[in-house]
Amino acid sequence: MASIEILDVTARDGLQNEARLFSTDEKLSLINRAIVAGAKRIEVASFAHPKYVPQMADAEAVIAGLPIETDVTYIGLVMNERGVDRALKTSVHELGLVAAASDTFATKNQNQTRDSSVAMACAMAAKTRQAGRAVNVTIATAFGCPFEGEISEEVVLDMVHRLFDAGLTEVALADTIGVANPWQVSAIFERVARELPQLSMRAHFHNTRNTGLANVHAAIQAGVKTIDVSIGGIGGCPFAPKATGNVPAEDVIYMLDRAGFQTGYDLNAVIKTAHWLSDVMEKPLPGMVSRAGGFPVPVAV
Repeated sequence: MASIEILDVTARDGLQNEARLFSTDEKLSLINRAIVAGAKRIEVASFAHPKYVPQMADAEAVIAGLPIETDVTYIGLVMNERGVDRALKTSVHELGLVAAASDTFATKNQNQTRDSSVAMACAMAAKTRQAGRAVNVTIATAFGCPFEGEISEEVVLDMVHRLFDAGLTEVALADTIGVANPWQVSAIFERVARELPQLSMRAHFHNTRNTGLANVHAAIQAGVKTIDVSIGGIGGCPFAPKATGNVPAEDVIYMLDRAGFQTGYDLNAVIKTAHWLSDVMEKPLPGMVSRAGGFPVPVAV
């Protein structure tokens, strides 16, 4: 059976909208636990202005404290040139750029328009590659915007083409507010695969309306090889009202494991990390498999 890459975004997208500030040591403990569970690619921080995303104020300290793992890639999220410059002063391996499919969301999220966010991503990708770092880009609100409503598939495809033409070889489509449905997901990813077969596609879903796992399935059926997840299903966007949690890592890994896909993760270790995170946050988390456990359940003899 095929392999699916699982990109862990817990330490960034998972934490960024939490009111309870995590210490640098707690973030590093979370990242270490994710590595033990099998994570090989981790979004560890965002180089956002601490005034707007205070949870990410210690991005440099987190990266400085990361364990040196030869087979683990650390990603830092950036949205403008200042963020890129900050990131390039650290040892982070890869930069994650953001473009937004909605003008209103782009303005609120990164003080740009849709077109200027694409232009910024293209320019910053070139700057990042010139500095010898890997780079990817995420198209936010690709399936719907909290302010403008429906987003045209044509708008998203045009953005994907422009980003690919600028040399970006991995593009993620993000359901920032959890409004996508599996048929919509299938349609757009299948079209991207037809028009740009050389492109590495990634999917980022929020489970806001309980369609997250169905959307993951649809994306993989359409040829997506990389899925973003958050342990426990935590997460959200400070600039998108009611954009609750990412698809839970343990739920996605359980589904893929049961279907025979290779993920490289130890499900029991992910569940233990979700339990640890729930204890630290002092509240139950949205993930379902961390509550029910895996299957089949070992029988005591």
